[in-house]
Amino acid sequence: MPSDLVFDDPASDVMLDAATGVRRSILPGGVRLLTQTDRSVRSATIGLWLPVGSRDERPEHAGSTHVLEHLLFKGTQRRSAMDIATAFDEVGGDSNAITAKEHTLYYGRVRSSDVPMAVDVLTDMITASLLEQEALATEREVILEELAMAEDDPTDVGYETFLADVLGAETALGRPVGGTEQSVNALSIEDVRAHWDTHYRPDNLVVTAVGDIDHDELAELLRTGLRRGGWTLEEGALPRRRPRSEAPRGTTANRSVQDVSTIASHRLIRPAEQNHIYLGGQGLSALSEDRHTLSVLMSVLGGGMSSRLFQNIREQRGLAYSVYSFSGGYRDAGLFGMYAACRPSRTAQVVELLAEELDRMGASGIEQEELSRAKGQITGSFALGLEDTSSRMGRLGTIELVHGTYTSVDETLEKIGRVDAAAVQELAARLAGSFSTRVEVGPES
Repeated sequence: MPSDLVFDDPASDVMLDAATGVRRSILPGGVRLLTQTDRSVRSATIGLWLPVGSRDERPEHAGSTHVLEHLLFKGTQRRSAMDIATAFDEVGGDSNAITAKEHTLYYGRVRSSDVPMAVDVLTDMITASLLEQEALATEREVILEELAMAEDDPTDVGYETFLADVLGAETALGRPVGGTEQSVNALSIEDVRAHWDTHYRPDNLVVTAVGDIDHDELAELLRTGLRRGGWTLEEGALPRRRPRSEAPRGTTANRSVQDVSTIASHRLIRPAEQNHIYLGGQGLSALSEDRHTLSVLMSVLGGGMSSRLFQNIREQRGLAYSVYSFSGGYRDAGLFGMYAACRPSRTAQVVELLAEELDRMGASGIEQEELSRAKGQITGSFALGLEDTSSRMGRLGTIELVHGTYTSVDETLEKIGRVDAAAVQELAARLAGSFSTRVEVGPES
């Protein structure tokens, strides 16, 4: 099977990677199933993915995806909320869900002998949840507590403010995943049901599973579970696909280090001993050909104890305890940033040092030793992270929903290995010229 297999291929059953046992099928209804069979373990992790997230909501319904995720645990036509809660507990497994900006995931990890139960519960939840007004009233309070908890965390507040500014507070992508107190309070059960009706359908569903499983047996369990929940699975139906587009490669503001101090700053007052600082701007999309270069850049800049930011700001100067760089990519947008927490009197110096380090990388490049160390860190952590079934399940979901192209682990590692110092320097120069946002969360001066 050729590498970089594009999933627009209408083939209904393909062995993507014979060496590692990765297989993909299109089931009736357009349901996509990707599995990796691993007989060395006695467990399996199963994920049910819907390509719908907070960016798919209308402004007046902000938070509806997250609310729906909560409500699917509150009971179905066949199970009470307690039944759902105990199904995994009583076999020593675990189950949860994640709402993100571009997808929603429901997953469970169980012993291989309990896979039929896990599939039955998860398919029951997404197809036949009751979505009752009483459950919404109760769970709304839980979600408001969740939002309040985030408001109490200065790092959450700072990061959400940073995202809103970089991605656009007026856009769906820039809004908080959980919505706001006002938008959550305004949601009706009819709004939530309409959201489910629009997006929870067979041709939107992606199922990924890794562990001690049989692909064909799992496919049959899925067909049975989805039909039992009331979904019609038509033979020959094809999956729905979102259009994929490349993000701009970054702004060309060409700000110098001296200019960074003049960036409009969001100053948020919170009772704290430190200022929590975010500095950055637009980055690369999840589909960018430069994403592996960005990974190397982030590692050198602020990806560990040997990184430039850690060594300069913490080890050599003692100005902060926590300091690092980060990036995020979506299908048509991206961001990069740096974070540090320090006492308020040190804020100006730390902000200057953050910006200077990236500017220096763009102007002078990186050493070969730094390049080798970063590649070792990325490839090592990537390989180690795939030792468990949950991580591999997540990788298959990302491959299907985000990239639409299969690349093996070895091919990914090879692409990282091909990144050179010149590419890192060129990207660093672009990012150093695109600072747009500075956020500070901390006490009154």
